[in-house]
Amino acid sequence: MPSATPKQLEQRAAFGARVRELRTAAGLSQEELAHRAGLDRSYVGQVERGERNISLDNIHRIAGALGADAGALLERHLA
Repeated sequence: MPSATPKQLEQRAAFGARVRELRTAAGLSQEELAHRAGLDRSYVGQVERGERNISLDNIHRIAGALGADAGALLERHLA
């Protein structure tokens, strides 16, 4: 499996920061977000730290659990 490029790592970190920002604004713990999204808490932590190359399916699951549109998770990430 190829290693992630520095740009990819930067993008993952930015995405994770956006998830954390929306999660804390919603007053949710990682555990509660994970529960609502049907994901493991450790997975959510890895996403927030930029350690995961998250799938589109899980982006939608997290967005739904946050009561947000998937695009809201990518707003700063795409810049």
